[in-house]
Amino acid sequence: MANVTFSCPDCGGMLRASFDSDAITVECPACRQTRKTQRPDFQNGCLHRCLVCPSTEIFVRKDFPPRLGVAIVLVGVILSSIFWGYHQVIATFTVLFATALIDVVLYFTMGNVLECYRCHAQYRGLPGFESYPQFDLEAHEKHRQQATRLNEARDTRGRSESP
Repeated sequence: MANVTFSCPDCGGMLRASFDSDAITVECPACRQTRKTQRPDFQNGCLHRCLVCPSTEIFVRKDFPPRLGVAIVLVGVILSSIFWGYHQVIATFTVLFATALIDVVLYFTMGNVLECYRCHAQYRGLPGFESYPQFDLEAHEKHRQQATRLNEARDTRGRSESP
């Protein structure tokens, strides 16, 4: 059984809901709002449209918090810089190689997650991750800029309506 982690558009809470390709709805456990899925959303067991929003742009990535990955690299760089400053070349390269080794181990041990560019819903437990596209910076930037424009328009409308 697959699951989706998403921010509910109605109540704003972060939620995890289970679903399968035969399910007709995904329900928010907090506010009980349902999102209807359709059979064309799944073809050959693969998801072709986000179940939370109407976006068809989804990508596969490693199921690992990007901030934690950046923090590991940052700690490695800082520690190796300190050792380099004290002219301890062997310790410097040991820290750098250890950081790289941690990265490689995490890359091969962590699973994949499918994510929607638009609402950032994350899907786990789906088959066939190799058939989904990898991250595309252009698609990400398009959705990021669209969200920014919508938020600015919402802020402008809110200010013009208040006395």
